[in-house]
Amino acid sequence: MFDKILIANRGEIACRVAATARRLGVRTVAMYSDADATARHVALCDEAVRLGPSPARESYLRGDAIVAAARTTGAQAVHPGYGFLSENEDFAAACADAGLAFIGPPPAAIRAMGSKSEAKALMERAGVPLVPGYHGAEQDAAFLQAQADRIGYPLLIKASAGGGGKGMRVVERSADFAAALASCKREAAASFGDDRVLIERCLQRPRHIEIQVFADSHGNALYLFERDCSVQRRHQKVLEEAPAPGMTPERRAEMGEAAVAAARAVGYVGAGTVEFIAAQDGTFYFMEMNTRLQVEHPVTEMIAGHDLVEWQLRVASGERLPVAQSDLAIRGHAIEARIYAENPDKGFLPSIGTLKHLALPAAVEFRRNADDNDFHDPAPVRVDGGVRQGDAITPYYDPMIAKLIVWGEDRAQSLARLAAALADTHIVGVANNVDFLARLVAEGSFARAELDTGLIARTQERLFAPEGAPSDAQLAAACARLVADEAAAAAADPWSARAGWRLNTTYLREIDLRSGADTQRVALEYARDGLHFVRGGARLPLAIAAVGGTRLPLRLADRSFTADVVRDGDDLHVFLDGRHRVLTLLDPIAHADDSDFGSGTLAAPMPGKVIAVHAAKGARVARGAPLVVMEAMKMEHTLLAPADGVVAEVCCAVGEQMAEGAQLIALAE
Repeated sequence: MFDKILIANRGEIACRVAATARRLGVRTVAMYSDADATARHVALCDEAVRLGPSPARESYLRGDAIVAAARTTGAQAVHPGYGFLSENEDFAAACADAGLAFIGPPPAAIRAMGSKSEAKALMERAGVPLVPGYHGAEQDAAFLQAQADRIGYPLLIKASAGGGGKGMRVVERSADFAAALASCKREAAASFGDDRVLIERCLQRPRHIEIQVFADSHGNALYLFERDCSVQRRHQKVLEEAPAPGMTPERRAEMGEAAVAAARAVGYVGAGTVEFIAAQDGTFYFMEMNTRLQVEHPVTEMIAGHDLVEWQLRVASGERLPVAQSDLAIRGHAIEARIYAENPDKGFLPSIGTLKHLALPAAVEFRRNADDNDFHDPAPVRVDGGVRQGDAITPYYDPMIAKLIVWGEDRAQSLARLAAALADTHIVGVANNVDFLARLVAEGSFARAELDTGLIARTQERLFAPEGAPSDAQLAAACARLVADEAAAAAADPWSARAGWRLNTTYLREIDLRSGADTQRVALEYARDGLHFVRGGARLPLAIAAVGGTRLPLRLADRSFTADVVRDGDDLHVFLDGRHRVLTLLDPIAHADDSDFGSGTLAAPMPGKVIAVHAAKGARVARGAPLVVMEAMKMEHTLLAPADGVVAEVCCAVGEQMAEGAQLIALAE
């Protein structure tokens, strides 16, 4: 086993590798950019080395700087995590040339499988079925247009060197192909340094099923069953589970053996994932092989009972795989939910900001077997995260906050545990997808395992149904936060007391709370027998059992409950009954001069760089027409005209970095 390894990554995977290495007695060196100087993974490692400025191209993608840091610190091996340089053949070769062990496959295997096009050609020669498409080297735009027209629509354009949904577009008709191709190539070049693409027919209601494979340097290879990763938005995974619902033992063996054959064909060593797209009848086609550990590997660990990061370290140090295929068995069911800083109601646009409040469910990292230290007793809830309360989500990297992983004896128990874990996940400071995930987990199609990659789009009307008016309990909890804060202030300064005391009478205090576009007027009545919450014609006794922290034990009429209420300026974030409601305290005097941009202005929804401008001053545009393309968090975002009108002013230029809320286009009627 190594004495010291360098972790050439960030976020939750860097934290996970650091924790596993520490348990094995291996010292670790963290890499960090300026944006990550105080990050959690830096604190977890024994040493840390600055790579450079915040942009990934100037830090985490600098293979030369990483290799130099490894040699300077005396590290014997480099763990690339996933993303960044984890599938970069040149980086793996540079590590080998420097005498460093690359904790991943050999460069030749990365070369063979790292390119989607070359991998498909290899699989085609091996007789593995492929989706009809073009996977060749010719990249001329006119040639690719002709190939697309031959394949037929709808089709997918996919970055040949990439993954994670970056550089991928669905094209419905020939007229849209050229623009989609240009966008894919730009995004692929920005994310992977390689703008080559391939084209495939888009199957109807497909499932995304992947096989976890592992191989050592002694010729042993096996598969650790499958994961269903069908539930996606913007071609990026949202929920993953293992085993795949409805998978028969025969089909599992067929897919697993095909995956192992693919690994053996390229002399694979380490952890890898062979991805398949499957029709509803079970027919499957090879998509690609990811020559690294995957974000969703924890669900495999939970059902198979083995620590894959530990396996990576042991195999890279020359050890044999600890088990044979016949030793492996599936136990229970595991589901992973990815918690992102993004706004589902705005097309899943990423969000940046400071995590002012971050409360995660009570979790057990791992429960291990005393004999061999593997996961034979899975934890019911596990949290893998790379950030802490007070950390910032920046525009430079993927906006993942954490992963919730749950395990149950069966899928029904896993679903129940996931719903409970999401209800206990409270985040303030950035827009996030926790409420969306809660609705998704409760959606009938997912609960019944009617899975396909279009599930979110297919159930969009239900998943994005308008939120109703806030309940009495939510409004009362917001009011209780005000009372509790005022009581705390009065304890420090009696002159600031606002207890509403009156001689021989009561005090009725009106409070306006905005929820979305609506305003709710409620009142607190300070009476001799205590506090009352008044809404409409109802007058309900309200008691606050204790004051301290953000959690408020309350009794409203005959109901007792605890609400987590976090105040952020005028916003009161109420976490209750598994849902997050933002209620804004209205003070008309304090905000008399506030105003919003009119509907005729296009503003930047997040910080980012302008990639393209499709409007000129004086041009007439229709609502929904694409006006500006921005790049943020490694993805391109096309911004549409908010209304019909004439372009009065173009306030941005290609290459310009724009702040969130900055005006991009001004429209006149």
